[in-house]
Formats: sequence, structure tokens, C-alpha cells
Amino acid sequence: MTADIPLINGTSQCTVATFSKAAYEETVSFYSHFLLLEVQPLGTSSAILTNGHIDVRVTFEENSEKQSAVEARVKALAGVEDSHDWRSEASESLVFKTSDIQQVKSRIIGEKWQHQAYPTDLFPMELYVVDPVGNVIGVTKTKNAVSTMPTAPPLRKGVFTSTAPSKTQSSVDIAKSVATSQHYPSLPEKSQKDQKAIAVMTSGGDAPGMNANVRAIVRTAIFKGCRPYVVMEGYEGLVRGGPEYIRECTWEDVRGWSSEGGTNIGTARCMEFKERAGRLKGAQHLIEAGVDALIVCGGDGSLTGADLFRSEWPSLIKELKETKRISEDDFNRYQHLNICGTVGSIDNDMSTTDSTIGAYSSLDRICRAVDYIEATANSHSRAFVVEVMGRNCGWLALMAGIATSADYIFIPEKPASSREWQDQMCDIVAKHRARGKRTTIVIVAEGAIAADLTPISPKDVHKVLVDRLQLDTRVTTLGHVQRGGTAVAFDRILATLQGVEAVNAVLDSTPDTPSPLIAINENKLVRKPLVDSVRLTKSVADAIQAKDFKKAMALRDSEFVEHLNNFMAINSADHNPPKLPHDKRLKIAIVNVGAPAGGINSAVYSMATYCMSQGHRPYAIYNGWSGLARHESVRSLSWKSMLGWQSRGGSEIGTNRVTPEEADIGMIAYYFQKYKFDGLIIVGGFEAFVSLHQLERAREDYPAFRIPMVLIPATLSNNVPGTEYSLGTDTALNALMDYCDVIKQSAASTRGRAFVVDVQGGNSGFLATNAGLAVGAQVSYVPEEGISLEQLSQDIETLSESFATAGGRGRFGKLILKSHNASKVFTPEVLAEVITAEAKGQFDAKSAIPGHVQQGGLPSPIDRTRGARLAIRAVGFIESHQEAIRKARADDDDFDLDDKDVSATAAVLGIRGSHVVFSSIRQLYDFETELSKRMPKVIHWEGTRAIADHLVGRKKVETNN
Repeated sequence: MTADIPLINGTSQCTVATFSKAAYEETVSFYSHFLLLEVQPLGTSSAILTNGHIDVRVTFEENSEKQSAVEARVKALAGVEDSHDWRSEASESLVFKTSDIQQVKSRIIGEKWQHQAYPTDLFPMELYVVDPVGNVIGVTKTKNAVSTMPTAPPLRKGVFTSTAPSKTQSSVDIAKSVATSQHYPSLPEKSQKDQKAIAVMTSGGDAPGMNANVRAIVRTAIFKGCRPYVVMEGYEGLVRGGPEYIRECTWEDVRGWSSEGGTNIGTARCMEFKERAGRLKGAQHLIEAGVDALIVCGGDGSLTGADLFRSEWPSLIKELKETKRISEDDFNRYQHLNICGTVGSIDNDMSTTDSTIGAYSSLDRICRAVDYIEATANSHSRAFVVEVMGRNCGWLALMAGIATSADYIFIPEKPASSREWQDQMCDIVAKHRARGKRTTIVIVAEGAIAADLTPISPKDVHKVLVDRLQLDTRVTTLGHVQRGGTAVAFDRILATLQGVEAVNAVLDSTPDTPSPLIAINENKLVRKPLVDSVRLTKSVADAIQAKDFKKAMALRDSEFVEHLNNFMAINSADHNPPKLPHDKRLKIAIVNVGAPAGGINSAVYSMATYCMSQGHRPYAIYNGWSGLARHESVRSLSWKSMLGWQSRGGSEIGTNRVTPEEADIGMIAYYFQKYKFDGLIIVGGFEAFVSLHQLERAREDYPAFRIPMVLIPATLSNNVPGTEYSLGTDTALNALMDYCDVIKQSAASTRGRAFVVDVQGGNSGFLATNAGLAVGAQVSYVPEEGISLEQLSQDIETLSESFATAGGRGRFGKLILKSHNASKVFTPEVLAEVITAEAKGQFDAKSAIPGHVQQGGLPSPIDRTRGARLAIRAVGFIESHQEAIRKARADDDDFDLDDKDVSATAAVLGIRGSHVVFSSIRQLYDFETELSKRMPKVIHWEGTRAIADHLVGRKKVETNN
């Protein structure tokens, strides 16, 4: 690398201060290696590093307090490598020019330094690292500080410029990772004993998504060069053994499994495995099959058995050797059994994970059933008691209660005495009826109990409603309907990603590491000790049996407790005395901006009812900013006027894409001042993001905007900076997934057809990427990558190989997902025609345009419950930031628009990694947004694309410009 001159004000000298001897030596070493500078010591406490063009002076002064601050800064920057732009976090950064940035990148990778690359890591124009004292140091290949044109690399003597085409193709063929005698993605015909063999089984109650989990494990094992096996019928198959029950699996065997419910490899209860003799048989059969790793998808009982099996393994194989049931060679080869767990349970009762495979699919069945029941209940003004599953966990009942606005719920974690629950339920139901509600929905978990551990049955609830309130009441037990059907998009994606991670976990495992459980915490996959997770899960049931309900609630994750508190607040609305005193009560407005998205109505309903319970007055701005500016469309929300909103799609208060500046920001400020709003919640997409920015910037001229303001992202594109999740994305994913499942069935029936599906999302490939993973699409084209002729040619070739391999078998419908903005030239129709022409009669392609069907009908339970959670968090933000901006509202002279405390009162509420966070709109808009593309700078779903590709055997072509 040639580091020429810094691009900061044209300076060529800088000084770096250090505050410990170790930091001094590390800093000198860093700059000499990073910038290839020559070190010239100036005594023991300073040095000059130079190359003739630039001078970097490093000084040393012992100061433990400053050194601690430096270490904290370095740690903070390292912790946000994937989520924040370092340039926005540091007070300043120093950038050098280079003529060979790829050489710099190679050096960075060789030194294993954390780095950030822009615009992409593959073709960087700028590279940034953090030096040992927390300074952000960068290199660029641009000609000057504001240019986007790279400098020309120097020509070496004797080397002529190439006459080759400007684009060169390099094909990354993942088939090379698989031993195969035919065209990829067909499977190996013969087993190789030196390969690791990984078996997967499903055990316990079946759950939607188990098939997607098995598919991911099988194909990832093949991709990693391992031999995959499936154990049929759970632990029963392990005990019986033999090729009938422990089968080597092939790539084609699991084709199409993502869209199928239940578990295709079977599950059964096995009492024999609970005895040591049964586990001894299981060990023998695994060794006979050559299996040395086992992944179990099941509930806490199944995972307990798996961990016990691993802990006993040394004694089991020792006994097998002593009884001559295995050979000495087998004993030496299979000294250790690696175990990994993925949780498949509709109850969502496993501690340490936010969600289990199948839980949200079951919740979806419940919510659909209650939505249907609501219609007939409204017709007859009836009460319905709905029993849902959940023996020791009330998660299903609680989440269904929030998603459907149930009047009352019974969960085992929060029981009351027999007299108390009867009085509480009747009081709430009577108040709801008195205010004009025609329906009553009571949801009962099957494990519901009173404080004395007496079971509460639906019949008990029915009797109370009839005897005390004289309501026409019916009981509905959903039963195994909750387990049936295909998995929702979230469970398919969760099961797939956990399956991939489970294979990685067993390959990383050593004899000394505890068996891992693949969990998810706030959208982030993590590995937890399996035995600890099972122990915590069982301790909840033990606490309930010991009547220690406070401990049982404490053992649930914080989100469960938050949801319960939210449900109670929403349910009380304005029926009880407000919680806050008069001087703390506020006027809070809510507005929808952008396209409709699932969950918007849930957010509005939850915000309004929570405000009522606190004593605040909620206002709705109807028809967006244009409705306010033109027609003064502001209404105070009442509880009765919002009945049923929680489960409705679209936007009940109206929405459009007009921003405040387009509508008339002066009139908007006038109405804000007229109604004396104390806070604002905006629910919407990128236009809502721009709206918040405009309002925050207008605070200097309009004091009416000097109030706490929060944006709740809601768009199927998921393109709002500051969050990895937006309301509406889950509803859109499910709508698109259902559409794709239907046309894939049509394609499979035709035996030689592929469908090109047009996917919405603007410049964001989030929807196409995740839908492709959920439905097993052969290809997804996204705006971030575009469509190159080389890649298209390779994809058509792979499709041809797949159809040739199919041989007319079923489940061979192919899907190609194309984001609308992935290419202006290749429309779905043109793409289908090109593929059909290139297929030369082997197969054909048709286009399919789902259009606005992708916005979905009824919102999914995830969007409903997250809408409620985020709306209540937003109200809490407005409450807690009143004091920070109160003075600014009254004093024009002292108002400072750039004051950090003031700018922090306008924020985007989002989910980032494992946290729900409020991010300043100023920070996001200025540093983390690609305004021209209406996109965040960091694309958080890029890693998902590689997984989606390798699970369908797609060969990726890299095109170097």
C-alpha cells in the first residue's frame, strides 16, 4: 500500500496520544503495520512514524484514568461493528489515500482487525479500522475527499493493459463441497467412513416447522461434507435401530419439506428409552450406523433425554465393549457423542429462548379461530370460552389475548383465588358490556389453575358467565387444530436458521463443551447450555406446584412479563381510575404515514387504550399529514369506536405518503399548537422516517414540535434505518408465502414448470430474501445485487440440471423470486420468456404477479403483538422525555436544536440485534441512511441470502468490475 496524504484539511502530520506503556507499544506497532511506516524513536515516550509523505507522532504519558476511558471507547466501537457506522460514533476520523485498497484489505484480514467497508466489503472504496486508542482510521482509493471515482492502480513496468472483457466471471461452485457422481445437487451414492455422520430426530409432540428444521440440517450437513441421517419415530426408532429406523438421507429426500406440516420422519413416545437398557440399545444402534453426532428437535422432555444420553455415553460404550456388542475399533472411534438441541414445541415453554419452533404457527391457528368466532359471537351477542394448549406455560393464551383483544385470560403463571377470578372476570366483562361491546371472549390455557392449584376448566368459566351475568355462552376447545397445518413464515425461517446453526454447533463441539441448545433472543440466534435451559424450564413447573407464583413469573423472560402488564393495561382502558395524577396526564397524537401494513391498527388501538389506562388523552390524526393540514382531521379516540381494530388489516385512521413539508408544515404546527399535543407517535415506512426528520428540523421555527416524537417503523419493505424489524413484514411474508405455496403446487403438478414471482419491497431485498428462504425458492433476485447475464445463465443451467434430476417426480415445482426493482430490463414477463427460450423445451417458465396481495389481509399475530408492545414502549418514551424538552418549549432564546438531550427526544423505535432501542432521528438520517435509495446503509439480512442459496444448491457467480 502507498499511503500518500491524509484527506483531512490537507494536513500531512498528526499526533496520537497514549496513556499506558502497553498501549503506546501496541499503537506504534499498529501504525507501522497498517500504513507501512518506518519507526523513528524519539526517546522512551514518543516516536515518529513516516514514509516521506506523512508523519504520525505517537506520544506516551502514564494516566490510568484516561487509559480507562480509552479502553471503554475501544470496547464500545467493537461492540457496534455490525450495527453502527463507526464514523458516526467517533468524534472524528482520519482518512488516508491509497492506490491499492485490496492490498490494505488483505493486510487487515491477515491481522484479524475488525473493519468496516463502504459501499460493500466485496468492492470497497473505503476501509475503516479502530486503532488501539479508539481512533477511527480509514483508507480510501478515491481521488479526493468528495470523489466517488477510484484512483487508477499504477502500472508495473513490462506489464501491458489487458484486452480481456471488462467483466470477468468467477463461479463459486458449492457442489465441490459434496461428494457426488452426478450433476449437483444430486447426492452421494456411497457413504465414506471418514466423514462425520450427523443424525437428526424429532421427538415429543409434533410442531409446525419441524420439517423445515430437518431439511436444513440434512442439506447443511451435506454442504459441510458430512453424512446426514434421520432417525425415524423419535427415540423409539433409536431403540429399534437398523436401516429401517436410522436412514442415511439424500438431498432430494427432503425436497419441499418446508411447506409441509407435522414431521415427516415421525415422532413417538418411548418408555423404553427412559431406562438405561433402552439407552444402551440406542448407543449400539448409532454406532452400528456410524453416527457420531445427534441433533434433537423436541420439547424439554426430549432434550432432557438427549442430554442424559450424552452424559452416560462413556459408560454406555464401555458396557457395549465389555459385552462384545461393539468392537474395540468402534469403541475407540466413537468415544464421544456430540448432542445439540433445537426446541420444537407449540407451548413456547422453553426458558432462555424467546420463541420455539411451532409456537407462532399455533398462535396463528388460535387467532384465526378466535377471529372467526368473534363474527358469530357478534351476531348473537354471545360469550365464548376458548381453551388453548399450554400446561405449565400461558404464552399462547397471553399472546392470543393481546392479538384478539380478549376480555379475560387464564394462565398458570398468574392465578387468583376461586372467588377473586370470578369477581375480576365478571367485573371486566360487565364493564365491557355496559359500554356497548356485543361480544365476550375468554381464553383459558389448559394448565389454568386457581391459587390453591385447583384446575380451572372452560366449564367452570362457562358456569360463572351464565349464572352471574346471564350471558349466552359457548365453549370451544381448539385441541389439535393448534398443531396442524403448515408452519407460518416465522417458524419456517426460524427452524431453517436453527437447523443450519445446529450443524455448525455440533461441528464446533468438543468433548469438554456442554451440549448446546440453539435459542433465539430478540431476533438473534444464540447457543445456550442445554442442561441449564431444561433445568430452568422445569423449575417453572416446580415453582407453580410449590405455589411460588412470583418465582414462576420471574423465571419467564422479561418480554413475557412485559406482555402480561401490557394486556392488563390495554384491557382496563378507561374503565378504571387512571394510574397517573392530573399533572402527569398528557395529550398524545398518533398518525399513519406511508403504505398500509399489517399491525398498524394494533399499534393505534394499543396506544390509545394504554393512554386511557394511564390517564392520557389519545388523539388520532386521520388521513395523514394532508388530512390534518387541509381538513383538521383530528379526533379524540374513544374505546368503543376502536372495538375490533386490534385484528383488522389496513389502516382505520387512513394513511398516505405525503410528508409534512409537502402538506404544509406551518398548518401542521398551527394544529399541534391548537390541540396542545404533548407527544407524537408516527407509524409508517420511509415517508414516516422523513416526516420525523422534517418535524425535528422544524423545531427551531415551530415550538409546537418541541415535544417527544417517536417513529414505529411499519412497512413490508423493512427499509427504515434504525431497526431490523418493521410492522407489516411478517404479515407480508405470510401472504407471499401462501401465494408461493399455491403456485408451487401448480408448478409441481405440471412437472416441468417454474414460476417467476414479482415481489414488492422497493429497493429492499428483505421480503424476497426471507420469502425465498421460507418457500425454498430456487433463486431470489434483489436490488442489492441486480441481475447479471452471467448469474442468470448459471441459474438457468442449475434449473435444467434440477429438472433433469427430477425425472418426473413430485414436489419439483420451482420458484424464482424477483424483487420489483432488481432489474428494470428483466421484468417478470421478460425473465420468464428468456428462461423458457434458454430451457430449449426441457421446461417452461411463467410469470406471477401477486401485487398488493402482499400487504396481507388480517395481520399476523406477530405484527399484532409487536404492534402493541412497540406502541406502549413509545408512550413510555413520551412520558419519560417530557422534562428533557419542557424548558425548550417555553424558551425560544435558549433553544438549541443541536443539543443532544433535545435531539434525543425525536427517535426511531426499533429492534436491533438483541435489543429494543430508541435511536435519534438526527443520527440515523445523517449517518446511517442512503437517501437516494431510501435504504439503511447496513443491510442486516445479507447473511440470510447465502444460507438460502446453499439450501437449494444455487451456484453463485461473482462478477468483478
